[in-house]
Amino acid sequence: PPDGGGPAAFRPRGAVGGRRPFARVPRMRPSDITRLHTLGAPVLSPDGRYAIVAVTRPDLDADAYRGGLWRVDTDGSAEPRPLTGGARDSAPAFSPDGRLIAFLRAEDDGPAQVHVLPADGGAPWRVTDRPLGVTEFAWAPDSARLAFVARVPEEGRYGDTPAGAEPPRRITTLQYRLDGVGFTTDRRPHVFVTDLGSHSGVGTAARVTEDGFDHSGIAWSPDGALLAFTSARHATRDSDLVSDVWVCAPDGTGPRALTRADLAAEQPRFTPDGRTVCFTATETGADRRSVFAENTGLWTVPVDGSAPPRRLTSAEDVTRGRTADIVPTAEGVLFPAENRGAVELLEVPYDGGAPRVLVGGPREVQSAARAAGTTVAVVADGRTTGELLRVDASGEHALTAFGAGPDPLPLEEVTATAEDGYPVHGWLVRPEGPGPHPVLLMIHGGPFTQYGWQVFDEAQVYAGAGYAVVMGNPRGSSGYGRVHGAAVAGDVGRVTARDLTALLDAALERGDLDAGRMGVLGGSHGGYMTGWMAAHHGDRFRAAISERAVNAIDSFHGSSDIGWYFAADVYGPDPAGWGEQSPLTHADAITVPTLIIHSEEDWRCPVEQAQRLFVALRLRGVEAELLLFPGEGHELSRSGRPSHRVARFEAILDWWSRHL
Repeated sequence: PPDGGGPAAFRPRGAVGGRRPFARVPRMRPSDITRLHTLGAPVLSPDGRYAIVAVTRPDLDADAYRGGLWRVDTDGSAEPRPLTGGARDSAPAFSPDGRLIAFLRAEDDGPAQVHVLPADGGAPWRVTDRPLGVTEFAWAPDSARLAFVARVPEEGRYGDTPAGAEPPRRITTLQYRLDGVGFTTDRRPHVFVTDLGSHSGVGTAARVTEDGFDHSGIAWSPDGALLAFTSARHATRDSDLVSDVWVCAPDGTGPRALTRADLAAEQPRFTPDGRTVCFTATETGADRRSVFAENTGLWTVPVDGSAPPRRLTSAEDVTRGRTADIVPTAEGVLFPAENRGAVELLEVPYDGGAPRVLVGGPREVQSAARAAGTTVAVVADGRTTGELLRVDASGEHALTAFGAGPDPLPLEEVTATAEDGYPVHGWLVRPEGPGPHPVLLMIHGGPFTQYGWQVFDEAQVYAGAGYAVVMGNPRGSSGYGRVHGAAVAGDVGRVTARDLTALLDAALERGDLDAGRMGVLGGSHGGYMTGWMAAHHGDRFRAAISERAVNAIDSFHGSSDIGWYFAADVYGPDPAGWGEQSPLTHADAITVPTLIIHSEEDWRCPVEQAQRLFVALRLRGVEAELLLFPGEGHELSRSGRPSHRVARFEAILDWWSRHL
């Protein structure tokens, strides 16, 4: 490889290349997270002959995530091979002329910067040098320039001055912080345009966006005359969730909004003819901040502003997969859409006609690309965390088999009927060997999100340790239509509990499960429901684990980065009703041993939410423990330090071994 070869940790294990799976181990242990890979969004060479994809895995020795770029021939004639050898390489993109590949590289001691690599071989060079790194970029059609987004720090902040020695922050806005980022108004993201520099130096970058606003989602028009991005520049931007699609010249002149300050818009992308911008957006309601259970749809708007935005997907039934980007093509827009635990790849026609399903079934499409008539997609299922497929008229063709992890235990589909007659959908992951097995009811966050058809490390680790895991998508979840999601608003605990108890009962009917040894656990909204279930259905469980939970809606409203709108949107606009819906209010009914897990730097559900429940239980003599992770935010279980993720698993398994 021109960059010195891919790290050994990312070579497909037990195969020459990557299409034959490694000899599998019988069950997943906490440390096996290092065997679970993540594939980034693929990009195709302009002629469609090969794809570049980033492959990332946790590295326990380095206590970090390691990732490199791989080349994958789309005709399957050669094994995938490593292209770069950096510690953390991601987000590849071909120049329009196909000669260069740009990507993000983050060294262990610095943030991600854009690097460029000759497509036919040679060493990469760095083209940006932003103090806080680059978050995204896009090639200009001339293949000689790049646009990128980078946060610009205020003078005297986020540099050599220790954080504790910085001047005080004067907060004048509601939206001033973000979980996983920190304070934001003193380091706003801006759009820059840079040339490529030379093989030995950084290019010259010019900022093209104004102070005082945030910017994201950059794209070039096919003729290079315009840049598109999203930004909130309207007068009430601090107290609503609206973000508009904007366009401007590459030097920043002539900015104008294409949308009308009523949508939460993201991902603007020009159509191939350059006349239209496609984007995803969520409707925000009359108050412009009511987004709960609103499906994120596909929209288009003319670049010349001659017509208002038009929605191409159903507001009632279709929502974008949460990690997926859209891809405008000559035939239509590739749009990954949630559907009952699956994520299908749709091709949505520009005329608003019925979408065509390109990849369906019990799987999750994570990303896709198309060039020169070739379509590829990263697809996960019950056997893998995601592999690259080619999709054509003859069917689907596997191009990679990076999965080298434990042989996953199968997902058994479970359907149930709640006490009010409502259908409930979920899964059971059963341990190997004869039962009866102790049972864990695992509850997802959100609530407007979904469990789905892919290898999920949590379910696999717990089932690997001998616990049957029941998980599902009760009312409030996404992927089942707007009505299903909105059904819990204002009465979250009670409505969700009806579905969860029905799903649990249906799983128990399958046999080999021990109804006398059951536990309940979940994170975020799942932690909220864990507290609720422990208080209202505690006789069914021997113990509980509440993680990064909302426990007290009143304090969450002011302390969370999203609480100022989320509390009213989900739990109801009248604060007088929040107390009854808060698990903390019912803590006097919790008698089961409870482990509370939280991150010290969680700004989504701040640590006071955990502390308040812990104190309430301990003062009553309930067996309760508080496990705090330093330096972590709300996403600990998914993207925290690998050592912390393993420690978390070990603590959870220890708790269940003591109580079940």
